[in-house]
Amino acid sequence: MSTKKTSGGFPLAISALAIVICIVLGWFIYLFVLGAPSNFEGGDPDKGHPHGLLGTMYKGGVIVPFLLGFFITVWTFAIERFVTIQKANGKGRTDKFIAKIKSLISAHDFDGAKAECDKQGGSLANVVHEGIEKYQYVKSDSTMDKEAKVHAIQKAIEEATALELPMLSKNMVVISTLASIGTLAGLIGTVVGMIRAFAALSAAGAPDTSALATGISEALVNTLVGIGTSAFAIIFYNFFSNRVDQITYAMDEAGFSIIQEFQSTEK
Repeated sequence: MSTKKTSGGFPLAISALAIVICIVLGWFIYLFVLGAPSNFEGGDPDKGHPHGLLGTMYKGGVIVPFLLGFFITVWTFAIERFVTIQKANGKGRTDKFIAKIKSLISAHDFDGAKAECDKQGGSLANVVHEGIEKYQYVKSDSTMDKEAKVHAIQKAIEEATALELPMLSKNMVVISTLASIGTLAGLIGTVVGMIRAFAALSAAGAPDTSALATGISEALVNTLVGIGTSAFAIIFYNFFSNRVDQITYAMDEAGFSIIQEFQSTEK
């Protein structure tokens, strides 16, 4: 009996490359979008005062492109997780699929149940399919007692589940890490910006409230982008964690139904 496995998600090498590409894209946006001459007085990004938010973000310093890269990375992996988990969930509604599988198993229509699994597809269907196949196999085995047969079915379901779970939680660590790094990097950028602002004010020799206000606003841009990155990362992480928990619960429910049906019918 060959165990099927749902494929999906970025491999490790592709995940690392995706992060690098996102950071490079962040630098591109920083240099050519935020740093466009039209965003500054006199068309000079280095010496001209910024016109609006884009110019102000450019003045936020060297941390800004990395923060933009982190922000893009969060959305990239959120899309990747959404597509992968949708694929793992299968084509139909999970609750209806479980209910139909229970009905077919109760009627001992195992071929119909396996056909329903093939129709549904995804991680849950793969686990149920393996459980039903093992059910049929041990039922016809006269050399095993009831306890050994139940253990064999349970082991087959656990092995199938163990193959699917890593794919469901794959790359979640990237999103959870960025939830922390985003805020920290933003605070680093803000602190560096504040140091530069007060240093420039001190060098000027006379209080310049306008220059100080501009410097502070540029420094706080880092906090804005960092908190925004962390906020989206936390939302996505909790959403996908909840979806994974739902699929895992459905696997457990289906496996319990198969074992319970076997115990009630096997002598």
